[in-house]
Amino acid sequence: MGHRLSKIYTRTGDAGTTGLSDGSRVAKDSARIDAIGTVDELNSHIGVILAEAGMPEDVRDCLISVQHDLFDLGGELSIPGHAIMTAAQVTRLEETLDTWNSELTPLKEFILPGGSRAAALTHVARAVCRRAERTLATLGAIESLPPQALPYVNRLSDLLFVLARTFNLRAGHGDVLWQQGKNR
Repeated sequence: MGHRLSKIYTRTGDAGTTGLSDGSRVAKDSARIDAIGTVDELNSHIGVILAEAGMPEDVRDCLISVQHDLFDLGGELSIPGHAIMTAAQVTRLEETLDTWNSELTPLKEFILPGGSRAAALTHVARAVCRRAERTLATLGAIESLPPQALPYVNRLSDLLFVLARTFNLRAGHGDVLWQQGKNR
């Protein structure tokens, strides 16, 4: 692969537009750029989770795959009408979700974000993932979306929820249960 970014600054965005991979330019506050940026932010939060010491190998492998998938999604979003992701990527998340969820006790209460540090960081990533889903839905209301974009991000938010619970279980922490009306 040749040098893709030989110069980091271009000055082409100084007037409030940015270039898509197809060569077109759009406003930096467009729904498409909002979606691309939120997916990038999500990927960065997953990188923070991966930086945690003692990351289990199964989790590391899964999250690195997710990071690659999120770059695929960003690539799709940067070239309108282009599809990279497949249903197999959604299925992989579902299979991992089923495996990790089978180790957990069923929930009878809502849980609060927290517990171990890794779980808390994963809850932050889950919340950003839900925002990414909302930005994709907004974009999908005005332009067509790649077919796997919303299913993938929806499953990923579920996977991150289960992963946070898994981190707490593996760290010997219980889920932090919500107590309705606790501070009345």
